[in-house]
Amino acid sequence: MKKWSFREEGKFWRKKFLWLLIGISAVIFAYTYGLIPLLDAKKKADEEIILKQRILAKYAEIMQGRKAAEESFERTLKQTGDIQKRLLPGETPQLGAANLQDIVKRLAEKNFLSLRSFRNLEPKETGVYRKISLQIEFNPINSMMNLSQFIHDLENQEKEFMISEMDLLIFNPRMPNTIQGSMVVAGFMKGDKIREKDKEK
Repeated sequence: MKKWSFREEGKFWRKKFLWLLIGISAVIFAYTYGLIPLLDAKKKADEEIILKQRILAKYAEIMQGRKAAEESFERTLKQTGDIQKRLLPGETPQLGAANLQDIVKRLAEKNFLSLRSFRNLEPKETGVYRKISLQIEFNPINSMMNLSQFIHDLENQEKEFMISEMDLLIFNPRMPNTIQGSMVVAGFMKGDKIREKDKEK
């Protein structure tokens, strides 16, 4: 049986201690230069992913807002276009009044209404629009139906018209269908403010 000397035993424990020291050093080295950078890299990658997700969410929100704004703008343009179609054409109140008179004449002829006179009233600025008014007098008529149809056609044709005043006379109570009278028909055209904006464009 081999006996261990104190020197050999010391060598053995020194070797063991050395290997233990090397093993601990290797673990510390691997932890410091391997695992920690790996964990840091993963943390940074996670943070970048979260940041990019936030950027994408913000971008999607902006795009959604932009789409809603574009749709709103298109609706406004369409509504503006529809309103413009209902205005009297012409650059001056005289041209607007002439257009109004032509339309009234045409509708009167269509409904067999004989007009006696026309009188252009003073145009009035109403915000962004200009109100053009025309006073008409019509000869006695025998058909209330024709007058009703004329009024209906005036208020329901493509331009925005309104009857602001009406004065009807029945000369003979025994013949209530024979009516004479006058009315004020008003239409609208672009006011000075809209014209200035159009010139700026």
